[in-house]
Amino acid sequence: MRSLLFAIVVGLVGATLLHIVIVLALPQFTGRDAYTRVLDLLEMDSFFALSAEPGPTGLRNSDPFLRTAVCSFSVADAPTRFIARGSVPFWSLSIFDSGSNEVFSMNDQTAVNGNLDLVVATPIQLVELRKSPPEALAQSIMIEMGDEDGYAVLRALAPLGSFDEEVRDFLTESSCGLFRRS
Repeated sequence: MRSLLFAIVVGLVGATLLHIVIVLALPQFTGRDAYTRVLDLLEMDSFFALSAEPGPTGLRNSDPFLRTAVCSFSVADAPTRFIARGSVPFWSLSIFDSGSNEVFSMNDQTAVNGNLDLVVATPIQLVELRKSPPEALAQSIMIEMGDEDGYAVLRALAPLGSFDEEVRDFLTESSCGLFRRS
């Protein structure tokens, strides 16, 4: 009985100390989430390629076979359209909201003709687009985003050094920008 009481007291004291450490350390982590780091790149509505070395925001491309580019966007004023075309061994795109929650993900195998053509919009904007769809969006995948702000991560595979230039061109020529009707 005595050892059980001792274990409970030690557990409570340990839990209290752990909570104190977490509360004191919390200011060190606020404002350092992925969304805030992407916003710090100052490249709104365009893809920004990450390098292997950490940049000023701490974001970097840590996989030697994947090249990564990020884009922050807002659908407050208009839908955002993501376009990428090219022949790379593999690519994937993930859309995240401002809370860094994944909203949508796709890759070259799930895309129409292997090309990226995606429109992210608010529910009201999607209704408007579907009422009278523009010809330019005939092949586009349209997704709804509840949050107005977010970021996208586009990755492309370069399994060998000979693919590097092709993959970098793919990421450089990819676009992320507002879609406005003509």
